[in-house]
Amino acid sequence: MPALITDPEQLKELLGIPFTPEQTACITAPPAPQVIVAGAGSGKTTVMAARVVWLVGTGQVAPEQVLGLTFTNKAAGELAERVRKALVKAGVTDPDAIDPDNPPGEPVISTYHAFAGRLLTDHGLRIGLEPTSRLLADATRYQLAARVLREAPGPYPALTRSFADLVSDLLTLDSELAEHLVRPEDLRTWDAGLLNTLAGAKLSNADLRKVPETAAARRELAGLVLRYRAAKRERDLLDFGDQIALSASLAGIPEVGRLLRDEFRVVLLDEYQDTSVAQRVLLAGLFGGGTGHPVTAVGDPCQAIYGWRGASVANLDDFPEHFAHADGSPATRRALSENRRSGGRLLDLANGLAEPLRAMHAGVEALRPAPGAEQDGTVRCALLRTHAEEMDWIADSVAHLVRTGTAPGEIAVLCRTATDFAEIQGALVARDIPVEVVGLSGLLHLPEVADLVAVCEVLQDPGANASLVRLLTGPRWRIGPRDLALLGRRARLLVTHARVGDADDPDRRLAEAVEGVDPAEVISLADALDTFLELPLGTEQFGQQDDGLPFSPDARVRFARLATELRELRRALSDPLMDVLYRVLAVTGLEVELSASPHALAARRRETLSNFLDVAASFAAGDQEATLLAFLGFLRTAAQYEKGLDNALPGGENTVKVLTAHKSKGLEWDVVAVPGLVKGTFPSSQGREKWTAQAKVLPHALRGDRETLPDVEAWDSRGMKAFHEAMKEHQHTEELRLGYVTFTRPRSLLLGSGHWWGPNQKKPRGPSDFLQDLYDHCAAGQGEIEVWADEPAEDEENPALHTASADQVWPLPLDEAALARRRAAAETVLAHLDALTGDADGHPSSVHPPAAHDPSGHEDPDWPPPPEDEEPDPYEDDFPDGDSADWDSWSPDRPTVPHQAAPAERTPPRARDQEGAPASEHGRAAAPEHGRAPEPEHVRALEPGHARVPDHDRAPLTPEEARAIASWDRDLDALTGELLRARQAVTDVPLPATLSATQLMRLAEDPDGLAQELARPMPRPPQPAARRGTRFHAWVEARFEELTLPMLEPDELPGSDAEIADERDLEALKEAFERTEYAHRTPYRVEAPFQLALAGRVVRGRIDAVYRTGHGDEATYEIVDWKTSRTRLADPLQLAIYRIGWAEQQGVPPEAVTVAFVHVRTGEIERPEGLPDRAALEKLIVGQAECDEPPAEDVGAGR
Repeated sequence: MPALITDPEQLKELLGIPFTPEQTACITAPPAPQVIVAGAGSGKTTVMAARVVWLVGTGQVAPEQVLGLTFTNKAAGELAERVRKALVKAGVTDPDAIDPDNPPGEPVISTYHAFAGRLLTDHGLRIGLEPTSRLLADATRYQLAARVLREAPGPYPALTRSFADLVSDLLTLDSELAEHLVRPEDLRTWDAGLLNTLAGAKLSNADLRKVPETAAARRELAGLVLRYRAAKRERDLLDFGDQIALSASLAGIPEVGRLLRDEFRVVLLDEYQDTSVAQRVLLAGLFGGGTGHPVTAVGDPCQAIYGWRGASVANLDDFPEHFAHADGSPATRRALSENRRSGGRLLDLANGLAEPLRAMHAGVEALRPAPGAEQDGTVRCALLRTHAEEMDWIADSVAHLVRTGTAPGEIAVLCRTATDFAEIQGALVARDIPVEVVGLSGLLHLPEVADLVAVCEVLQDPGANASLVRLLTGPRWRIGPRDLALLGRRARLLVTHARVGDADDPDRRLAEAVEGVDPAEVISLADALDTFLELPLGTEQFGQQDDGLPFSPDARVRFARLATELRELRRALSDPLMDVLYRVLAVTGLEVELSASPHALAARRRETLSNFLDVAASFAAGDQEATLLAFLGFLRTAAQYEKGLDNALPGGENTVKVLTAHKSKGLEWDVVAVPGLVKGTFPSSQGREKWTAQAKVLPHALRGDRETLPDVEAWDSRGMKAFHEAMKEHQHTEELRLGYVTFTRPRSLLLGSGHWWGPNQKKPRGPSDFLQDLYDHCAAGQGEIEVWADEPAEDEENPALHTASADQVWPLPLDEAALARRRAAAETVLAHLDALTGDADGHPSSVHPPAAHDPSGHEDPDWPPPPEDEEPDPYEDDFPDGDSADWDSWSPDRPTVPHQAAPAERTPPRARDQEGAPASEHGRAAAPEHGRAPEPEHVRALEPGHARVPDHDRAPLTPEEARAIASWDRDLDALTGELLRARQAVTDVPLPATLSATQLMRLAEDPDGLAQELARPMPRPPQPAARRGTRFHAWVEARFEELTLPMLEPDELPGSDAEIADERDLEALKEAFERTEYAHRTPYRVEAPFQLALAGRVVRGRIDAVYRTGHGDEATYEIVDWKTSRTRLADPLQLAIYRIGWAEQQGVPPEAVTVAFVHVRTGEIERPEGLPDRAALEKLIVGQAECDEPPAEDVGAGR
């Protein structure tokens, strides 16, 4: 190629970038192996793009001979875009002079996994791999692993974890084996040798005794890995681990390496510190090994924060040896140390933190600021008295920044874990700050998602006791600690009686032995819950009388209702995954409760739930047979590891981002707040999982990076203690790296905070080493110490332990006036029932003792009651016994006080506060803690001083009488409803603060219909068309696999609104799409989210596809909306909203955005003209208010 660039200064001028001497040296280095240790914010991506321009522009290589590898599709897209723009800007590639018959090649930029997949496609036959092998989606991986576990012959006595946990463990061990190129058979042999060694050792403590148990479990788990791999081979399937491991074996074939080196004359490796051992073996086998091939690796050992998921920082340290020159000399090591992101004061803090890391790794230099930025950047720190005060300080600080001009999108809150996400989100929403929680692991910690997942876990696993306790103690069922403890006692009694009753049954014992069932391990609160459906009072249980445990009547009824609900839901577990999730939402009332609440936080909660359902829909799209069990295993792994599962990145909306520190790598903001800098939290005291205690963890001796990890030197207490101490020190180094990444994210302001008293700790926490570093930095005049609380006295107690138990932001606070009206209505109904069941003197009638599973009784008016299978009896069985219950002498024959509302349900709000009822400011009421339900008025009337009617004078209602009175009640309800409707003929429904694009279209077309939906939202029933739309979305995703696509709800998917009749129709739709011109164009964005502020409301939506023409200021966009129905109905208002939203989000005039409907079935393209502008859209919203007489303060949706 002719040389177009001959001088580094010419390169600077062409690209318009004033490269530093360090950058220039890296860019213009001769084509030979080199490793660049690039510090945070030092411009590594810019350097890689410029190096491609230099090598191509100087004629050393052709563009298509350059290979660039990185980890994510987003990073690969950004690098490819930078390289492409740089080549055009430098004049190396002239788009106006391109010969259409002989277009120039382009650099190949992809992910490491995509490169491995291409290698297998091209050369897989050399190792017996068929080219028809398919890559497993996450859903299929978990589905197949679950199937292997179910079909495994067993027994597996050492595997005692739950089924969903075992699915996750199986996949984790399989991945670790692949990453370190270890065969399962070798692992089983190694563990067998370890068991022989330990057989003669003195295991003197619990940690030592755990080792042989773990080794035995790992051997069994490795056997299951063999079965899982066999199942993959039978189905011709591969996962990402298989891709890398098999590609590494291909790299050992000399001819493959020669072909690749001839094809790619220059190789760029990004984020090399995050590569695994198998990836290093693959790359070194192809391009290293003393060949001297021009490989440039870029990375930073101080940012190697993914060691816990398989990355090996030793790859970067050992690069000079792995990729030596042809004469055997080590590759050149260079450094980039000028940070152009953060101010000098922020860099001083980061450098102090990373000092131990620089001593550990060669070539790492301290960061220095750009010239003139030495005094830029601010650090503010605070140590608050309590965790709640810290959350308020963070939220107040962020709110102040937003009010004083900082854009919300330039602020991030980075947490060590997702534990505080719910409180942070709630505090920011309460201050009217737009906020977004990023990532699946973050979603799982938000209460509405955690409740949904808890129900699913209880449905799938009867032994999911922790999840069931969450439900029982939550705001819906409100079971107190006393009844909860009794339920646990009944669960233990069930196991005890089962063991005793079956002791003489040899067939039962044989079956249990074959199945590997240990009765001691099946204590299940769910089984105990079911007894309230099966055992009325006085019946026999296991040949004995009822266990006589003194449950309160409230608890008995609520236990029975929950058991009924769970039993009904379990019948649907074989349904498709999305159907199961929507059924759970409908039965529990969670979605309706969120939709009906006008509270500002409810809108965010609804978005959170919608985002979670996006994740589930994407999971289900990968395998049409995806089950709830596989999905739960997927969630466990995502929450624990974020290992390739939690790929969510912050969206483009102007919102404060809340995410974990791990997910912040590679991102930057003007302001970063880091809460939770307390001892044991950040830096964390919880180390990496140890192979001596976790069967899913590969022993260090078998890992490819074993030299960098500590191991057990002797199998005695001293050797184990030394191992634990070494692992603790190793974890501290990992935390230093994470802290360095966190504190180098802000450009101008870092907020760091901690507290003394946690939300539920008995001992004070205090500032961590990181917060102390911030304090010292600020005390030296480099920042501000806003608050620094004194250490609590030794005898001081945590004030949070004395506050109401419901200190969460869930459930949402209720409107006090509405709550008072509901309670007054409940009192009226109760009084009406009391009058109907009383005699002539107003005294209640006697009735029969209730069954323990009686589902009748009124439920908490603060929460929608669970649906009932049949019409409940409208009358409670009342007893006049007003004496204090003596539970020690209680017997099944003794009459009980009927189930009544808890004090929080019966007492007006003001009285509740005075009486000290356990209700929090967030509206969550606690269950009664006494042995008996509170006495209603008609029971208190029977105390001394009141007339008492003899028992023999009262008779129960006959069934005919009860049915007649029930029909009267229904007639009264109907008449009352007619009267209320006559009195209130018009209802104004306020528009919510956030609207979807669909709702805005509905507002224009049918405001009354929208008003009805807003006034009484209903959960969407599962729809087969939506599921076929999900599969159509998965197919579209495969068409444009280089783009990172969001995960969508069924009604947001392309084709979900279509009349897709069956599978044949779906295939026809795909073929029709292939015939459109857009099938052969690569979209700039797919399912692009946007938000648009209109008339004080925020309109959100997703655009099916955006195509871009040109770059920079010359760029124009075409918005396309796929229409797959047969009716060809399309509302141009939809495209008008998309057009304005996209134009404002991209900062371009609306004239630069064109729009089109593509009717996929016919191929017709419809381009509406005369679309309304912003003013017209705002008039649409405001006009609803103007039509009201008199004008309302809030805009209304309709009447």
